[in-house]
Amino acid sequence: MPGPYVVPVHGDEELPKECDVVVIGGGIIGCSSALEFAERGLRVTLCEKGGIGKEQSSRNWGWVRIAMRDPREVPLMAEALRIWDGLDKRTGRDTGFKRAGIIFTCTNEKDLADHERWRTNLDGHQIESRMLTAREFAETIPGSRLDMAGGLYTPADGRAEPQKAAPAIAEAARDKGATILTECAVRGIETSAGAVSGVGTERGAIACKAVVLAGGAWSSLFAGRLGIDLPQLKVLNSVMRTKPLNGGPEQAIWAKDFAIRKRQDGGYTVACGHDNIVDIVPTSFRYAAAFLPALKSEWKSLSFRLAGRFFDELRIPRRWSMDDASPFEYHRVLDPVPSKKLTQDALGGLKRAFPVFEKAEIAQRWGGYIDVTPDAVPVISAVDSIPGFHIATGFSGHGFGIGPAVGRLMADIVMSRTPVVDPKAFRFERFSDGSKVELISGF
Repeated sequence: MPGPYVVPVHGDEELPKECDVVVIGGGIIGCSSALEFAERGLRVTLCEKGGIGKEQSSRNWGWVRIAMRDPREVPLMAEALRIWDGLDKRTGRDTGFKRAGIIFTCTNEKDLADHERWRTNLDGHQIESRMLTAREFAETIPGSRLDMAGGLYTPADGRAEPQKAAPAIAEAARDKGATILTECAVRGIETSAGAVSGVGTERGAIACKAVVLAGGAWSSLFAGRLGIDLPQLKVLNSVMRTKPLNGGPEQAIWAKDFAIRKRQDGGYTVACGHDNIVDIVPTSFRYAAAFLPALKSEWKSLSFRLAGRFFDELRIPRRWSMDDASPFEYHRVLDPVPSKKLTQDALGGLKRAFPVFEKAEIAQRWGGYIDVTPDAVPVISAVDSIPGFHIATGFSGHGFGIGPAVGRLMADIVMSRTPVVDPKAFRFERFSDGSKVELISGF
């Protein structure tokens, strides 16, 4: 089944011979980085092997949230919310952003205490968020059959349209002078005296002094060719959307059985709020030790399977020459088959919670691969071993909402400016400098 329809972005025809920075990957992270560079006067070229926003950037839930994030991401997400407020005006295009609020349900007193404890991470950020009692919960989302002890309600959180956002940002970057290349895979980087001097693409070489790898689930494979060990695995999330439906909740809601977000067209994006599928692949064994803490913490929500994906990835070469077609040219878009069971279970839970959804009609289902790191925190960092090379990846299902701020931070790092937030928690070297992999409670 094909993924969701994404607003098309037509790539530029001419390949520049040189620029200041090349961004690899046309998802929301890469597009946001390109826009920041272009606005700051740098000559930037964005290279996307397929189409802009065609992978996880258009396949996510469309949540723009600070609630229940890993506390290490909170300062950056606070900046992201400020950026989203003005993003339509900044880009001159519709991203569908709206501050409609998000509610995380609490089934018992322990949940209430845990969520209240998490809420203290927002202290000092001027973010509206509060705990709801059972009565307030029922009053906030009328028409619900949910019997909850309460919930964490963050009115400051919002939603946007994943199929529109990355394209809007990419076009805005082009308006500011960026070159946008689609169906143009980067095969590798060139170095001079050990530092970045350019990239080799399927359409030719581009000289540059800086590269940002924002390749999502493909990042580890690309980095590996450079001798950089980036621990990263993929998790399959399955999503559906309904046709327009009147009478549903305005706020996005997370519950154990489902997660929903109202869409701009009046329909709803629906997914399982808890369960995901992990395909066992060759790199699963390579990174087993690094991901063991995460496995122990999240094993109840993960379903492991050994299927055709194992052999698909086994056939992917880890090394290739700049003169040969790379794996990225043989597989332009990751379009996994969604789990019908998980989406049906989510819809069933939603119908039990909200009678109005008993008449919901399914318009589409799709799957998407979430790129995860051992501590579920992204890498937004320079790579010391190759001066000029930078990585922005591993967002572990949290990348869409935080994307515009990641672009800002990445530009600060590349240009050696005072960073918008302290990037220490996102440094690449944490996986190799003896630091303990630390999983912090969040969503």
